[in-house]
Amino acid sequence: MMRKEHTLHVGLVGPMPPPYGGMANQTQQLHRLLSREGLQVSLVRTNAPYGAKWIEKLRGVRALFRLLPYLVRLWRLAGQVDVMHVLANSGWSWQLFATPALWIGWLRSTPVIINYRGGEARRYFNQSMRWVRPSIRKAAAVVVPSGYLKQVFADFGIEARVIPNIIDLQRFVAAEKDRRLNADSPKLVITRNLEAIYGIATAIEALALLRRTVPGITLTIAGSGPEKAALQQLVAAENLERNVVFTGKLTPDEIARLYRQADIMLNPTTVDNMPNSVLEAMACGVAVVTTSVGGIPYVVEHDRTALFAEAGNAGSMAEQIRRLLNEPGLYQALIENGQREVRQYAWPEVKNLWLDLYQSSRRSGWIFIRG
Repeated sequence: MMRKEHTLHVGLVGPMPPPYGGMANQTQQLHRLLSREGLQVSLVRTNAPYGAKWIEKLRGVRALFRLLPYLVRLWRLAGQVDVMHVLANSGWSWQLFATPALWIGWLRSTPVIINYRGGEARRYFNQSMRWVRPSIRKAAAVVVPSGYLKQVFADFGIEARVIPNIIDLQRFVAAEKDRRLNADSPKLVITRNLEAIYGIATAIEALALLRRTVPGITLTIAGSGPEKAALQQLVAAENLERNVVFTGKLTPDEIARLYRQADIMLNPTTVDNMPNSVLEAMACGVAVVTTSVGGIPYVVEHDRTALFAEAGNAGSMAEQIRRLLNEPGLYQALIENGQREVRQYAWPEVKNLWLDLYQSSRRSGWIFIRG
């Protein structure tokens, strides 16, 4: 008996901007790019707006006002699509959003692909694997964006495959200008949320060390978060008000413009998986100084595509920045190598990995066509 043919219908589950962030940006890109490939894509947002503004003020119970409509949308989605693609993270995000999607998919016989991301996976699994494992066993496949997370899952006896994050090489492109660095007034940039785990205080302290010999150095910090006041106080204490600018949260287009104006991108994080910010900076022709925590060594290589500094060590970060100021050949090599490296994260390289996985995870009884 011949099986029917139809266009693949993917149910995409994840956050969408605003606010802009790594997972929300990836959800948005996947929705746009898969639709462009001719697939039918239905979206369920995990961060859908509350029905009324006053609900946002009800701390402790407001999650219920988002969770109940989310469950209803998931149930409907699972009955309509051929495969569900769920972008997942650690902690409450896993319990509130990924777990229900897995069980609803199982109840409705709809395959669910878990696309797990987040640099704190090992810590979360150490604490909560007994709760995670029953749900993740319901997944048709587990996908992670880096070899680092693949190893974390393997250590807990879970098989995962790597499909990298997508870098928009039409948005994140180098400026058409001379990339020689002005060592007297270098422009540094950080594009991470203002949270303690991202180590931004270390970068500010490194800047204070460098300012002694490079008074024209500047640092633009693009992001928002709970550490903003403390970081501003640190800037004042180090007398860096003329050297440091806080822009607040920027859109991806604004981030791309910021990179094209910068010389060096700093990633002083203490926890990470596959930081899109590092790859986007490389795509824009910006040299990168980063810590080597988590999955970062799976993404960039010391002295070839980036320079590594010790996490939490301002002197180490200052020394790596100083190398770039004093070694123009190294600076140019990092830029050229980085731009070549990021090509593997472009959609033409990544799309077939997703399309093949959807095909192999599909409901039985269909032959899918792509567009």
